[in-house]
Amino acid sequence: MTRKNADFNYNAGMISGSPALGRHVTIEYNDCGSDKLIDTEYLEEVFLKAARESGATVVSSSFHAFNPQGISGVIIIAESHFTVHAWPEHNYAAVDIFTCGKNIDLEKAIHSLEVSLEAKNVTVSSDRNRGFIENRTMKNIHETRSPAEYSTLWREEYDAREPWGILSSIDIYECDPDIIRNADSIRRFVYELCDRIKMKRFGECTIVNFGKDERVAGFSMTQLIETSLISGHFANLTHSVYLDIFSCRFYDPRDVAEFALSYFKGSNYKLQLTLRQ
Repeated sequence: MTRKNADFNYNAGMISGSPALGRHVTIEYNDCGSDKLIDTEYLEEVFLKAARESGATVVSSSFHAFNPQGISGVIIIAESHFTVHAWPEHNYAAVDIFTCGKNIDLEKAIHSLEVSLEAKNVTVSSDRNRGFIENRTMKNIHETRSPAEYSTLWREEYDAREPWGILSSIDIYECDPDIIRNADSIRRFVYELCDRIKMKRFGECTIVNFGKDERVAGFSMTQLIETSLISGHFANLTHSVYLDIFSCRFYDPRDVAEFALSYFKGSNYKLQLTLRQ
C-alpha cells in the first residue's frame, strides 16, 4: 500500500502567480525491502535509474556507506540533485529531489524508487517552490522573535519529537556576485560551516557550474558529511543562494543561516525547518 501526501501536486510550478527558480520535494520511503538499503552499488544504480526515467540529465553521482550501517548518496543532475539517506536497520530512506527543470517528471522518479526499494509506505512529506523571482521583500525569520528564542524552541521540539533528522532550507538573497561565482569561495564556506557545526566531511566537496540556461545558471555544490549531506545552489541571475543542510544530529539552524548570510554578504534570508520522521 502506497500513501502520498494529498497536498502534493506533481504539476506545481508557481505559487501566488510568482515563478519559482526551483522545486524541492522530500519523500519518506518506509518498510523497504530488507536487502535494498544495504548495498551501496545497488542503491546508486536505483537512483541513477530514477533520475534518468524522470527525464533528468545525470552529471555525476557519489554514494558513501557508513560503519556499521547506513548509506548517504547524491546524484548531481543538470537540473539540480537527487539525494538519499538510508537507515537499513529501520528499512527507511529519506529522499530529496531538487529540480530547476520544467520537464522533470517527479511522479516517474518517485514511483521508480518505490518499486526498486520495494517500499510499502511512501509519503511526500513536503513540496516547496524555492526562490521566487518577483518577491524581493522576504524578511529574516527572527524579526518576530529573538534568535535565542528560536534556537531554544527548535531544540525543545527536536528533543520532544526525536526525529530521524533535521533539514534546514535557507534561501539567501542579494548576495555578493563575486563570492557566489567563485568555486574556491564556495568550498571554503563548506569547510568553515562543517567546522562550525562540528560535522565531519566525507570525500571531496563537489562543485559544478551550469550555464546553458541563464535563468538557473550558476554553481551547484554537494558535500557528504558524517551525519548526512550539505548541498547548495548559487543563482547568478538573482544573486541568490539556496542551501540545504540535512543531519541526523542536531545543529542550530539559525546559527547556520546567520553565518551563511554573513559569508555571502546577503541582504536577508528565509529559513525553513523540517524534522524528518
